[in-house]
Amino acid sequence: MLTYLHSVQSEWLKRKNSAATWLTVLGAVLVPLIVLCYRFYYFELLATQNASADIWEQLYNRSWQYMGFLLLPMGVILVTSLITQIETRSNAWKLLHITPQRLTTIFFAKLTVILIMLLSFFLLFNIGIYLTGVLPALLVKEVPFPTAPFPWLKYLYGNGTFLVACLPIVAFQYLIGLRYRNFMAPLGVGLGLYIVSFIAFKWEYAYFIPYIYSILTFIDGMHHTVRPVNIYLLSTAYFVGFTVLAYTLYINKSEKG
Repeated sequence: MLTYLHSVQSEWLKRKNSAATWLTVLGAVLVPLIVLCYRFYYFELLATQNASADIWEQLYNRSWQYMGFLLLPMGVILVTSLITQIETRSNAWKLLHITPQRLTTIFFAKLTVILIMLLSFFLLFNIGIYLTGVLPALLVKEVPFPTAPFPWLKYLYGNGTFLVACLPIVAFQYLIGLRYRNFMAPLGVGLGLYIVSFIAFKWEYAYFIPYIYSILTFIDGMHHTVRPVNIYLLSTAYFVGFTVLAYTLYINKSEKG
């Protein structure tokens, strides 16, 4: 266990040399910043909106509309590919594999760092949503603070569903990132699969496409769609399946350098 924790710590330090950190931070604050600018553009509505009983629901739906459809899947594809390819870009796989740690430890340490960055993204994004509600009141005297209580449970549940929805993308990007030495290969495959998902989201059986669950989560939340299968169970099953496949291929890869 101690070796695993040290390995996670090492992988966490290595991600500082990657653009993944900046992508995580900028991706999390971009949509709340746009929503905040939009609110100030319609300045005359600020006071009425903040006094509204559903102000937090409005901000949640407005923010996740852009994030769930576009930025979250693309951000997961980019960050997972960047973290997985750190050793490839610096030609350091051989150095990593001669360190006194098992391949299993390396595999799960890298995956853990990716999941921690995903959780960090969700935390920053929700802080951003909260600030879009309170900053106008802090900056403009005539605008009141939101009177409605912050719906913690709704936000936690909503974020949990989006988190589960993007896990298959994490696992599959991790799989192909470990298989190919060229950064463009996992990036191109990931973006291609996402574009296919975006085109096919109205298809009757679209819920079988592993990259589509973030889109379906937003649609189902807005329109209360009832599907014949639980998409979160499917998403979890894809994540477990892709992770087991990635682990098996990584452990049995003949050339690991």
